[in-house]
Amino acid sequence: MKLKICSFNVNSIRARKDLILRWLQEKEKDIDILCLQEVKVQEELFPYEDFEKLGYKAVVYSQKAYNGVAVLLRVDINRIIRGIGDNYFDQQRRVLSVRSGDLWIINVYAPHGDLRGEDKYYYKLDWYNRFFQFIKSNFSPDEKIVMVGDFNVALEDIDVWDPELLKDSIGTMPEEREVFKKILDWGFTDCFRYLYPDKKQFTWWDYIGGAVWRDEGMRIDYILATKPAVEHLRDVYVDIWTRKRRKPTPSDHSPVIGLFEDII
Repeated sequence: MKLKICSFNVNSIRARKDLILRWLQEKEKDIDILCLQEVKVQEELFPYEDFEKLGYKAVVYSQKAYNGVAVLLRVDINRIIRGIGDNYFDQQRRVLSVRSGDLWIINVYAPHGDLRGEDKYYYKLDWYNRFFQFIKSNFSPDEKIVMVGDFNVALEDIDVWDPELLKDSIGTMPEEREVFKKILDWGFTDCFRYLYPDKKQFTWWDYIGGAVWRDEGMRIDYILATKPAVEHLRDVYVDIWTRKRRKPTPSDHSPVIGLFEDII
């Protein structure tokens, strides 16, 4: 059985609903697990019925106007963990974990951060350290885990369109890369880079100045997998169909899709 797992920062489910539904019906009809970030709506106002018509069950962990994550599944689930078990950091709803069979899916929207020394800069680093503790306390690298989302970090210089221009900026600072790599070192593989070690491929482009048309972007959205899950990996790709358009208005991110075989 093939399983398609997708990560997509939609930058508001209300603003992007029509685009996502059209994309699912016209372009990517066989996505089994769709992980959304920045849904920006209260859980009770999420458009559950629209996705149910396409065969998805939606698990949502969100809040009004900011943040929020959702996992839409065409497979059965047997466990859900909302948040990271920390009252302070879970005020911003950023992490949702679900299990189907023996496969864990962890959907993440990491903080954007700010310039070095600002409050949001420290919040991002502190959040990452607390998130790392959550991963260590609740999971094992020997389990089948696929973790996806917008991590707001470009891991390497190849992951930004101009490494010199963007050096030491938000998303490329060494300390940001370090806290992200600590999670990978625990037991995750960057699936895209594993398959395509030398390929430049971005997932986010600024709205300003037509950056997407010049491909001036960053790779900050990832599909990560533990060793037992990587063994089932067949492909990873970025679908820019939803991004390179003016109507319906796109998100500033593109979906990242992982294809796995016999993982459940």
